[in-house]
Amino acid sequence: MSPARVDESDQRGWIVPVGGNEEKNGDAEVLRRFLGLCGGDGARIAVIPTASSHADTGARYERLFLELGARRADALPFAERADAERADWLRTLDAATGIFLTGGNQLRLTTILGGTAVAKAIRRRNARGVTVGGTSAGAAILSEHMIAFGEEGPTPKAGGVTLVPGFGLTNRVVIDQHFRQRDRLGRLLTALAYNPFAVGIGLDEDTAAFIDPDDRLHVHGGGAITIVDASALSYSSIATARQGEPVCVTGVRLHILTAGASFDLHSRQAAPPPEAR
Repeated sequence: MSPARVDESDQRGWIVPVGGNEEKNGDAEVLRRFLGLCGGDGARIAVIPTASSHADTGARYERLFLELGARRADALPFAERADAERADWLRTLDAATGIFLTGGNQLRLTTILGGTAVAKAIRRRNARGVTVGGTSAGAAILSEHMIAFGEEGPTPKAGGVTLVPGFGLTNRVVIDQHFRQRDRLGRLLTALAYNPFAVGIGLDEDTAAFIDPDDRLHVHGGGAITIVDASALSYSSIATARQGEPVCVTGVRLHILTAGASFDLHSRQAAPPPEAR
């Protein structure tokens, strides 16, 4: 799957993966910043709570966005594949200035929405300038290759991660969430050992990567983002290691970025926050 084609007259919308457990009270910086990109007090947010098993998740995010000043917030609780053909909900998606996918189980997102009119609408809207974000499971599915599950720990291991197709808004990154809190460096390294083309993004909780239309990543939130750049990989034992064995990788670059820092996904150059330059 390749990213949706952006027409010459359009500019791709922002892509905003959030590491989970974002602050929802007080400053709520990540959600407030997302809302600002969607039009602020004129924003119409479509909330997709499909990943969650809790019936009230959609309503909670509706209230959150309305309290932050959105003009409208509509939850679209796609619970089975037949729901993805509902014309009224598809019209809500087409009218939205921002789309937000909640956390939960990312395999619910793929099995219920993968290949449906909803997935196509999300890709189309983002290609035409609409900001699309998601938290936790909703963050993981935004890229072309999604980490479905894998082993925790700092060491990459053969077979230590399972990848499935995501929504494919971008093919430049592989996203992992709850990163530091759940010790997920090893599984992100394993994913990149399979194919070093993409940049690994490890999102701490309450932290977001705001990826602009020019593929420059901007860090917001209270934690950090771990960037794993395997483009200069000089050796990987992934092809010969047995199931469960540690994988040897050399030539990998790693950056720890905090609020205000940025990373260019084209040049692979990181920049610290402005006050540190």
